[in-house]
Amino acid sequence: MQSESIDRDADSDGLEEAAWSHSLRRAIRSRRDLLERLQLSWMADQLAEGAQQQFSTLVTEEFLSRMEPGNPNDPLLLQVLAQGQELDPAPGFGPDPVGELAVSTEGVIRKYEGRALVVTTGACAIHCRYCFRRHYPYEDGPKSLDQWQRVLDRLAEDHSIDELILSGGDPLMLPDARWEELFVRIAKIESIRRVRFHTRLPILIPARITQRLTKLIAESPRPTYVVLHSNHANEWDQGVAEAIGRLRRAGAVLLHQAVLLRGVNDRVEAMVDLHRRLIDLGVLPYYLHQLDPVAGAAHFAVAPEVGLQLMAALRQQLPGYAVPRYVVELAGEPSKVPVDESWVERRNQQPPS
Repeated sequence: MQSESIDRDADSDGLEEAAWSHSLRRAIRSRRDLLERLQLSWMADQLAEGAQQQFSTLVTEEFLSRMEPGNPNDPLLLQVLAQGQELDPAPGFGPDPVGELAVSTEGVIRKYEGRALVVTTGACAIHCRYCFRRHYPYEDGPKSLDQWQRVLDRLAEDHSIDELILSGGDPLMLPDARWEELFVRIAKIESIRRVRFHTRLPILIPARITQRLTKLIAESPRPTYVVLHSNHANEWDQGVAEAIGRLRRAGAVLLHQAVLLRGVNDRVEAMVDLHRRLIDLGVLPYYLHQLDPVAGAAHFAVAPEVGLQLMAALRQQLPGYAVPRYVVELAGEPSKVPVDESWVERRNQQPPS
């Protein structure tokens, strides 16, 4: 009977892995196909095709299904649609917007005290046009288990590191078998007290939250923090809610971060709706990021004065625990920098770059 149970578990794991992998294979990889599916073929643009060549299109069917056909200003579409504006040079926008390359060694980024971030993979299930790592040299990160072990051995030697952050790309693009191996190896590092990973997969492909993955989280000897990323309430449908429920039942601590984006969430109603949706599902707002100045994303920039007005509105309309911290990440700073009136004043006094 035990053998039959193991076989059933293996079969279930295989089916779940196949389901989310199949969803990834079906993803849209062409700007033209994306527009045709949304009845927006009239938006063909040669400059935009050039932008797609620099940073390719990738959108899952699940994410596409939440967009409004015929609406060129759909807030989900705007996040993934290659635009000719991406080719325009913009002062202050560059390939390494938060200074990661200066503090990166073999895919490990050490910016903040007590924490190490590992760029696990360059793969994602979506190509967000504002991605701050769209120019990152992902080939430097660990690929094989031997490379991973070398990274973990280095981290184990530094007892000042008590939190390991797994990022990417998207770390949940790694298969469950690799996650299982990593959880076992990380558990052997006594100085690591917490594991955190940043992901968009529960929103892009809810089926990615498999029984095997949630079992690993539930049985981990370390608290597991999952930082979800979305920018608009329309990204959260019933399938996403169910995936979030599976993570909660596994004992993961669920946090959320968003990026302030022009045309996507720079209105009070959009921001309030998003954060109400989060707390209704048991996800705590963590950060609202001022846009990182990455080359190709300047058209998404929102003035921080607008962000402060949005934050004031959130404080008026939501309970305190539903209000994220409004921050900016700056190269060389020892932590995220709060965006407040004094920061905006100092910023406005600086000479233009």
